[in-house]
Amino acid sequence: MTNDLEKTPVAVLGLGAMGHALAAAFLKAGHPTTVWNRSAGKGDELVAQGAVRAATAGEAVRAAELVVVCVVDYDAAQAVLESAADELPGRVLVNLTSDTPERSRTTAAWANERGIDYLDGSIMVPVPMIGQPEALVFYSGPRAAYDKYETALKALGGKPAHLGEDQGRAAVYDLALLDYFYGSISGLVHAFALAGADGVRAVDLAPYLDTITSFMPSLAAGAARDVDAGSYPGDAANLGMMGTAVGHILEWGEHRGLDVSMMRSIKEVYDKAVARGHAADGWVSTIEVVRGG
Repeated sequence: MTNDLEKTPVAVLGLGAMGHALAAAFLKAGHPTTVWNRSAGKGDELVAQGAVRAATAGEAVRAAELVVVCVVDYDAAQAVLESAADELPGRVLVNLTSDTPERSRTTAAWANERGIDYLDGSIMVPVPMIGQPEALVFYSGPRAAYDKYETALKALGGKPAHLGEDQGRAAVYDLALLDYFYGSISGLVHAFALAGADGVRAVDLAPYLDTITSFMPSLAAGAARDVDAGSYPGDAANLGMMGTAVGHILEWGEHRGLDVSMMRSIKEVYDKAVARGHAADGWVSTIEVVRGG
């Protein structure tokens, strides 16, 4: 095994769009890279750049110290790993396939039973950003395994973050951030539809969205402190007042014939929080309803 972390031999199992980008990033950083894909016909460009194409997943694993798998889902990942299980002990396995924390922990248990050092990870950027300094990739699992190959993993993204020993933690962060993302873009689409129903073009509304997006980082930081403290000050804007505003949006959306199911759900949560006595508290108090307690 080489001690030169900058030139760690790596294997990439799975050459979909993301897997291809991961392999290309390793090659660009100078790592000897072996690639494998279940179906033939992928990887020619990588081979032209210096990658070695393996005939089997096991063959790819044997050529590497660091093994990265990135396929469509955990069922596919498990099938790949089972086929190479005998070759994996003594190497560090990094699974960058997206799924739930439960699936991550199940795969981790499978790896632990076989003496395989296992890191679970989540890629938080789109394919074109792989290998860029600003690219964020989460990892969770044995700290020693992460530390040993951190330099090599930085080839995939300049902002790797190790989140702890629990192999499900990366998936927790992944789903939580995607929850925020999908909720946000759904709100954006609804805003465009609401304005458009009164003849306002999306491109005319868009420049003013910065009024809100610019203060979201500080808003999120403050909300996080309130959530962890279990305290929801409503001096600046209380839930009762904000619930009224949500009601206006809901009323006008219904009047314009929009699908208001998302906004109706928000109003229901606000109403439940008010009914629990949070009318004078801040909007963060709605977490007490969302938690389902």
